[in-house]
Amino acid sequence: GRAVASCGIPREDIFITTKLWNQNMRDNRQADAFEESLDRLGMDYVDLYLIHWPVHNFVDSWRIMEKIYADGKARAIGVSNFQPHHLNTLAEQTNIVPAVNQVECHPYLAQHELQAFCEERNIMVEAWSPFGGAGAGILKDPAIQAIAEAYGKDVGQIVLRWLIQRGIIALSKSVTQERIASNVDVFSFSLDASAMRAMESLNQNRRL
Repeated sequence: GRAVASCGIPREDIFITTKLWNQNMRDNRQADAFEESLDRLGMDYVDLYLIHWPVHNFVDSWRIMEKIYADGKARAIGVSNFQPHHLNTLAEQTNIVPAVNQVECHPYLAQHELQAFCEERNIMVEAWSPFGGAGAGILKDPAIQAIAEAYGKDVGQIVLRWLIQRGIIALSKSVTQERIASNVDVFSFSLDASAMRAMESLNQNRRL
């Protein structure tokens, strides 16, 4: 919130996402937790509000989030780490389809079946941990390194471009200014069909 307030960029040009934490769902503090998030951000709305995990009362939590959406305090609402059976439960018992399902997705966990399920329901898939996290080895994978060398890009850019071309929102993070700039610079090139196939071949359905 302090960064947004001091950066000089209009609030409407910045996309802010925050999440409803598991314990607040278990404690039935969903509405209070959202207002506390707004207070900490110093904002009167967020662009996207997500359920963090499908803990036991996620349907009740979603109904509260529908009210938050109706009140205009969240421009969109979504979920995180939901599988098809969780999404089916929401569809059967609530009114609004999640705008986003944010899940672990990277070259070793491609999530094709879940993506297809979400696309049929107009749910965008957003990839958290697109590089697999510390120690995953994805950024040192020889196959991706070969593609990166062929395109004159770094490995991280190849991974992010692969996700983007699949229609997945790529949520990368870094504390290094050079890496942050590199992660954004992924819209000036495209991977050809052979590179996409090479990336797809790395899938192991492995959670990291």
